Amino acid sequence: MLTRLAFRINTQLERYFPEQRLFLKSDSGTHFIRLRPATQAVAATVGALAVAWTIVATALIMMDSIGAGSAREQAQRRQSLFEERLTVLSTDREARAEEAIHAQERFNAALDEVSKMQEMLLASEDRRRELETGIDVIQNTLRRTIKDRDAARAEVDRLTLALNQSSGGATEVGRIRDTAATLDYLTSALGDTARDRDAKQAATEKARADLAALEVEKRALEMKNDAIFAKLEEAVTVSMEPLDKMFRAAGLDPDDLISSVRKGYSGQGGPLSPISMSTSGLPLTADEVRANAILKELEEMNLYRMAAFKVPLGMPVKSAVRFTSGFGGRSDPLGRGYRMHDGQDLAGDYGTPIFATADGVVVHAGWENGYGRLIKIQHAFGIETRFGHLSQIRVEVGQRVSRGERIGDMGNSGRSTGTHLHYEVRIGGGAVNPMKFIKAASDVF
Repeated sequence: MLTRLAFRINTQLERYFPEQRLFLKSDSGTHFIRLRPATQAVAATVGALAVAWTIVATALIMMDSIGAGSAREQAQRRQSLFEERLTVLSTDREARAEEAIHAQERFNAALDEVSKMQEMLLASEDRRRELETGIDVIQNTLRRTIKDRDAARAEVDRLTLALNQSSGGATEVGRIRDTAATLDYLTSALGDTARDRDAKQAATEKARADLAALEVEKRALEMKNDAIFAKLEEAVTVSMEPLDKMFRAAGLDPDDLISSVRKGYSGQGGPLSPISMSTSGLPLTADEVRANAILKELEEMNLYRMAAFKVPLGMPVKSAVRFTSGFGGRSDPLGRGYRMHDGQDLAGDYGTPIFATADGVVVHAGWENGYGRLIKIQHAFGIETRFGHLSQIRVEVGQRVSRGERIGDMGNSGRSTGTHLHYEVRIGGGAVNPMKFIKAASDVF
């Protein structure tokens, strides 16, 4: 039965694969191998399948190579765009820092000018008071002189009447001589009084003219002071608004921060001290009240600056990095289900320097499960930052660090799938999104 089936198959295939014979010649004789049509068909099928498999495998390998090349190019383009963005942000931050320095210099110059103008105002006020006192003295002297003149005239009239009524041993000629002498004396006294009165009146007129000139000068100085105060108030407002927005964007209450910083720096004195009342008990002038308000705002701006150095604002790395896994729930990269991710992962080169993001004290510097090599820094206002998966730790427990100080190197220690920094910000022990602090600082620094 099998022989008949094989015969039929060979007969059908003989039209496509005729029977072939391979002759093998040797010293002892000649032999041949018969290749039936079925054998040739099987060999051709196997060869075709081998060629087809080779083509398909080659195509798959080429597609994988092309796909991998495309992914690398996309990753390189994304990295290039991110580096350009970081460069722009760095340039903008340096420009803002330079503008802040220039603004501080302009403010210091304006403050010196205000101090000089205030001294001029106080000097002009003292001079005005002296002139008013002199005018009062002159007026009192004139009143006394007029009274003396009226008394002298009354005395002349009395003496004249007495001479006219007197009688006795004096002759008419003697009475006339006495009267003439008395009149000459009174005339001379009245002339001296009149000259003294005219001199004092001229001095009074000159004092009034000087006072009017001082009033004009004072009004001009007040207008100039008003313009300076307006510019200072505008500069303070423009400088404080971004800082206020920065703290609010980070989820912090600026009033609480300022209150805490003020408690830590309760000492007083220096160029920003308020203007106190004068020793004579006079109330403050409108300009002094306004200057006190500006000084108070400048003090608050200085407290804002102190608070900014105590709050972890900005990036913990200065080199180019990629933002990988963010804050929030995610699938565990090691396949342990859905978990909460308490920080922000920043991927970069192995050994990339890591910097403190605010002034603080190191409370942990060593190995911790999951984090690997970990640094914890305690800051003001109950804020703590954590830096995990480090390759090297460069600080010790109890050490005080400043913003921008290098504390370690990026690595791959602990539960990590690649080189990166795990950066956390905690307030009162609870983790918050670090990107709120990083983005808030990017608008100011």
